[in-house]
Amino acid sequence: MKSYLDFEKPVAELQAKIAELRALGAAGEAVGIEEEVQRLEAKSEAALKELYATLTPWQKTLVARHPNRPHFVDYVSALIEDFTPLAGDRAFAEDQAIMGGLGRFRGEPVMVVGHEKGADTDSRLRHNFGMARPEGYRKAIRLMEMADRFQLPVIALVDTAGAFPGVEAEERGQAEAIARSTEACLNLTTPNVAVVIGEGGSGGAIAIATANTVLMLEHAIYSVISPEGAASILWRDAAKAQDAATNMKITSADLMKLGVIDGVVPEPLGGAHRAPETAIGATGDAIEKALARFAAMSATEIRDDRRRKFLRIGRDL
Repeated sequence: MKSYLDFEKPVAELQAKIAELRALGAAGEAVGIEEEVQRLEAKSEAALKELYATLTPWQKTLVARHPNRPHFVDYVSALIEDFTPLAGDRAFAEDQAIMGGLGRFRGEPVMVVGHEKGADTDSRLRHNFGMARPEGYRKAIRLMEMADRFQLPVIALVDTAGAFPGVEAEERGQAEAIARSTEACLNLTTPNVAVVIGEGGSGGAIAIATANTVLMLEHAIYSVISPEGAASILWRDAAKAQDAATNMKITSADLMKLGVIDGVVPEPLGGAHRAPETAIGATGDAIEKALARFAAMSATEIRDDRRRKFLRIGRDL
């Protein structure tokens, strides 16, 4: 069953009429409805195109959070062959908010790591809605160090509202784990490509997204704090999240202009959740192109390229 966002109400109404007509046709209660169905479908597509051509930053935030948007497991299933998941931080526990493992991306061996939010109530609770604890980031460090040891490129898929802010996470060294994970990204002597596939929230995202190439899906968001969090701090009113989203410059277009990201992956009309296979395929093509740039570079050149990239942010404006 399709799920519509609040601002998609005009499209939802048209789709409901189409479904009703088709049901009547299937039941034999209406004939000659194809022409009307085609007219409504064209009208629905035009309305959707108009809506998505002028999305506000807040509306993009809602699209980035859509429950049917493809997640880490969907990308891995479609893009990574012979995937072998690796678990545990070898210190405390397994954190399923961050998943990772070895596999082959279009014939080449790689290490994949990323956030997994879950697709239903049970899996969302199991993956803690993609909000990792320290052991999740220590697992990411372990996998990146393994990739470096065996000279494997690292692909990171980012989709988190932020690192888990609970007391137990802070007690186990959340900030230190995030910092060391960021350091592990910077120290890699193999190329790493990060893709923000949904939400890229604060240090929880940066911890695995400090990459040679950082890409974003067209309707993803990437920010230092959630719009609701920023509104609570700035105006002491979470209801002003829409204003915060606009002022924070969190969209792919804004971040491309600011030089924070290196490329934008176009999404199907209406967002990645409407045509997951198309969105995942386009993401795979972008990752392949990004990795190809480093084929002739030495380990030192790859690491230096990454460090220069982050030192350059904000200086060219």
